[in-house]
This record gives sequence, structure tokens and C-alpha cells, in this order.
Amino acid sequence: MHRGKGMKFVGDSRVPANRKPNIPKDYSEFPGKTEAFWPNFLLKEWLVGSVFLIGFLALTVAHEPPLEKIADPTDAGYIPLPDWYFLFLYQLLKYDFASGPYNVIGAFVIPGIAFGALLLAPFIDRGPARRPGKRPLATGFMLLGVAATIFLTWESVAYHDWEKQKTQGEIVAEVEINTEAEGYAIYEQQGCINCHGENLEGGAGPALAESGLSPEEIAEIAVNGQGNMPAGLFEGSDEELQQLAEFISDPAAE
Repeated sequence: MHRGKGMKFVGDSRVPANRKPNIPKDYSEFPGKTEAFWPNFLLKEWLVGSVFLIGFLALTVAHEPPLEKIADPTDAGYIPLPDWYFLFLYQLLKYDFASGPYNVIGAFVIPGIAFGALLLAPFIDRGPARRPGKRPLATGFMLLGVAATIFLTWESVAYHDWEKQKTQGEIVAEVEINTEAEGYAIYEQQGCINCHGENLEGGAGPALAESGLSPEEIAEIAVNGQGNMPAGLFEGSDEELQQLAEFISDPAAE
């Protein structure tokens, strides 16, 4: 039936009599408050992205990345340090209750509970309020998570040996080693190879390749120690000490 003069359509009460299409107004109806997506807004986005990209590239050129030597699984003295966003998990694995025989707890159980709580948060706290004070459960979990992450991250770097970190992965130039020399046999026999590496490249101890030390200085350190190296580690004769010192001073010598 067509509507006529004096007639009013009465339909289902759930459906409004005068429907309005859900179409947003054109941006031209809001002068000075909006703009066209193409090309105005998108051009601004590209400009901001370009400035950020150029700045990032400039930083990578100005600051060289901290490259280290090739990973050596036999180097027991190397202390790895993950990227900053994993430092809190790295610190968690240092505690007794989450390391050693309980490694599964620190690596899977605790992180699984934390991330599982994040997934369940929208289903646990379903209140309509938006103020943090009216949502104590969600606010409490958020503050607890942020505080725990900040504390664990700070703990992981506060007691880290940064001086050793700079030297333990340092790239050392390869030098020719005469493995047939008597000094090399003494080097292995006295256990120097365990700390200073098979090719004198260093490990738990500093690199000895191209150290610039004289045989006399090397012999003095081998007997009396230096830094973290205690005295009395060398147990050979004076002749063997001389051969060892000469070999370390010139590893390629016949």
C-alpha cells in the first residue's frame, strides 16, 4: 500500500518508521576538521615514514653494530646476553626455582601463565567502565606485569659484567699457529688451551694472539698470574716456561 495524505505507516516497533542509511557524511561537510585520505592524508603518512626511515638508516651508519666472532659451542666461559626485550625472561631463568632441574617452569610454565592471563583478560574483566580506578582487576594485572618486567630487566643488567662482555666476543685477527712447535705441546699440556683457545683466540681468558708482549713478560704472567688468572698455574720446568713464552710471543715460529 502506498502512503497517502493523512496515512501513517505503523510497522514493527523495533523498526523505526523513518530509516536513515548508515552512511557517513562527506568530509567536505566538515571544513577545516578533516581532509581527503587520498592524496592528502596518505602523503603525510609517507613523509613521516620517510623521515623515520632516513633517521634509522643514519643511526645504523653512524653506530656500527656490535658484531662478535663466530659462535663457539665449546667456549664455556662465554656469557650470552639476549636482546633487551628478552632480558626479563633471561633474568627469570637465573633463579633457583626456574633453572636447572626446574628449567621447564621458568621457560614454559611461568611465561605460559602470564601470556595466558593476557588472553583471558577480556573474558575475566567484562565491565563497561573505562576508568582504571573502576577496573581494579585489569589495572592490578597490568601494573603487576609492568612492574615485574621492569624489575627483571633492571636486575639482568645491573649485575652483568659489561667489561667482560666487550672482550669475550671480540673479533680477533687469525694468526698462523705452528702446532708442531714444542711450545704448543706445552701450551696444551699446561691447560692454557682451555682458557685461551686452540688458536690463542681467547675464551674464558684473553686472546694471546698478537699480544705484543715479550717472552719475559709472558713468562712473568704465567708464573705470577694477572687479573683473573691466579699465580702458580704453570707447573713445568724453567726450560718449558721459556719455550712456552717464546711460542706465545711468536706462534708461527718454527
